[in-house]
Amino acid sequence: MRAFLAAKAGAVAVAVTAAVGCGGGVDAAPPRAGPLRVGLAYDIGGRGDRSYNDAAAAGLDEARRNLSGLRAKEVEAAPGEPAVRKVERVRALAKAGYDPIIVVGYSYAPALTRVAPRFPRTRFAIVDEPTVSGPNITNLLFAEEQGSFLMGAAAAMKSRTNDVGFVGGNRSPLVRKFEVGYVQGVKHVNPRARIRIAYLTGAHDLSGFDRPEKAHEAARRMYRAGSDVVYQVAGASGIGVFHAAKQAGAWAIGVDYDQAKSAPPDVRDVILTSMIKRIDVAVYDYIADVADRTVTSGRIVYDLRLGGVDYTLTGGHITDIQPRLEQLKQEIIYGRVKVSPG
Repeated sequence: MRAFLAAKAGAVAVAVTAAVGCGGGVDAAPPRAGPLRVGLAYDIGGRGDRSYNDAAAAGLDEARRNLSGLRAKEVEAAPGEPAVRKVERVRALAKAGYDPIIVVGYSYAPALTRVAPRFPRTRFAIVDEPTVSGPNITNLLFAEEQGSFLMGAAAAMKSRTNDVGFVGGNRSPLVRKFEVGYVQGVKHVNPRARIRIAYLTGAHDLSGFDRPEKAHEAARRMYRAGSDVVYQVAGASGIGVFHAAKQAGAWAIGVDYDQAKSAPPDVRDVILTSMIKRIDVAVYDYIADVADRTVTSGRIVYDLRLGGVDYTLTGGHITDIQPRLEQLKQEIIYGRVKVSPG
C-alpha cells in the first residue's frame, strides 16, 4: 500500500451511464488490454461538491497525472434515485470494460453485492463500507472517529460558551462514527461542555447530504441557543452550516476536505479547521496498486497513524492549540488515548 499525501482537487463535469438490466449468471466484460480504464461512481453531489466526492476526484486526478494513458469514466448518483439505478450504473461500467471500478459511499453496497460476483475478473473498491466482501472487492475505510476526536478537542478548546454542536447529513452508522468521536474529543477536554446534536434525515435517506437550507436552519438554532462552534458532517449541505456561522459570528468545522480552501470565499474565514479524510490517498493508492498488480481484496483502514485522517491549519485559527492537538494525536496513535468508533 502506498502513501500518496499531496492530492489536488479539480472540477470536471460528470456523466451518467445508460441503464442496463440485471439478470442471473455471469456477465462477460470486453477483453482488457492497454492502459487502465477506471470507472468512478460518485455519491450524491458528484464532482464539485467541495467535500466528500471531490476528495475521491482528487485521487483520480493524481492517478491521471502519474499513470500513463489512464482513461476514466465518472458517473454520479442522483438525489432520490431508486436503489436499482446504482445497480444499473455499476453494471454498465463493468459491462463497458472499466477495471477497476471504484464506488464512493456506503449507498453503493447493495449494487456491489449484486454486480461484483457477476464480473469476477473486474476489480472493485468501495469507500466507507466494510460489510460488502468478495475476492474482487477492496474496502477503503477510515478511522473517522479518530479525526473527529481531534475536531471535538479543538471545538472544546476554542469555545468561549462551553457549548458546541454537530450537524450530520443523516443518522447512518458512518456519520454516527463522526459524532461519537467528536463527543469523546469534546468531553476529553471539557467534561462539562454542552453538545447539541442534529441530523438532517434518517439513516437510509441520503437527501440530507444535498439540503443546505436544512443544514443552515439546524445550525442557526444551535448558534442562537448558545453554541459557538458547530462541526458539520453533511456533504454538500455543509455550506448551509458555514453560512449560519457567518451570520452568527461564530465558528464552523469542515469535513473530508480542507474546506477553508474549497468552500466559497465569503465563508472561508469562519471555518475553524477541517477534519480531512484522505479519500484522495485511498483512491490513488488503490488505482496504483491495480496498475502494478499488487492490489488485494478486503479491508484497508486509513487511520491517524497512516495519515488517513487529520486536521487542517488553513487560516491560522488553531495554531495556538496545535501543540495540544499534536499531543493528543500522538496519544491516540500510541494507544494512550482510546477512541471508540461507537
